[in-house]
Amino acid sequence: MLGSIRLISGRSNSPLAERIARYLGINLTQAEFTDFMDGEFRVQIKENVRGSDVFVIQSTNPPAENLLELLMLIETAKRASAETVTAIVPYYGYGRQDRKDRPRVGITAKLMANLISVAGADRIVTLDLHAPQLQGFFDIPSDHLFANPVFFERIETIHLDDPVLLAPDIGSVKMVRSFARKLHCGLAIVDKRRPDYNKSEILNVIGDVSNKTVIIRDDMCDTAGTLTDAAQAVMDRGAKKVVACCTHGLFSGKALDRIDQSPINELWVTDSLDLGKLQLSSKIKIIPTAQLFGEAIRRISNKESISILFD
Repeated sequence: MLGSIRLISGRSNSPLAERIARYLGINLTQAEFTDFMDGEFRVQIKENVRGSDVFVIQSTNPPAENLLELLMLIETAKRASAETVTAIVPYYGYGRQDRKDRPRVGITAKLMANLISVAGADRIVTLDLHAPQLQGFFDIPSDHLFANPVFFERIETIHLDDPVLLAPDIGSVKMVRSFARKLHCGLAIVDKRRPDYNKSEILNVIGDVSNKTVIIRDDMCDTAGTLTDAAQAVMDRGAKKVVACCTHGLFSGKALDRIDQSPINELWVTDSLDLGKLQLSSKIKIIPTAQLFGEAIRRISNKESISILFD
């Protein structure tokens, strides 16, 4: 049944696309990207995709060209008479702009969803959206995968003494609670406020973390301010050790320095973003997701349920 699958990778995270192709036992469909002197670029699919199930693999992290590549590849595949086109978006950029929290700001996460739909995508698959309700922004079927299973596999390989899961804010409680239930351990919550974008202040830690191994679970690590502040807060309250699981490693600004200087013992991030060009701290461990995405692609193409991937 894999004969009808065509995987096309943009340039935002080609190493992950190659690992997905290896998991499925197929080759990436060749695509050519031509950059012009004025900054424009052109995409061309170099193989026949007529009647195929095309899966375009591209995260939409900055620069904005990553988003444009995704849209252009979708539109190109559609014009090449693909049977279906599915956008595989390991990291859904602009997902934090999901509401009008201030006067005269846009809901850019919805704009992104509209662009992907209008480009011609029949379906979107993404990983750990910033807020689950973002699925409702799409006018096409959406599959929201969770990184909890891949992090759980990592935790099973090591011994964590008396663990407790920590939600870094109220919005992540539901995701963290399901993780805590799987590990059969307690839950704690950070009470924080945001005085401005990319800034947070911790007001309190709700729950018992004294003499515990604290596992911080979040959907992303951007500037690492929230993450490192939460780690320091639980250590100040008697925690024994801190590890963190963050799905998307953005590592903006001084994030890597903050992580190095923090009490975090290990930080696990997925390969949803290509981190190959960064000088990562020895604390940071990259957890692969190729099997998760590969299995989702196989099941979608075979018209099978993918709900088993949510367990």
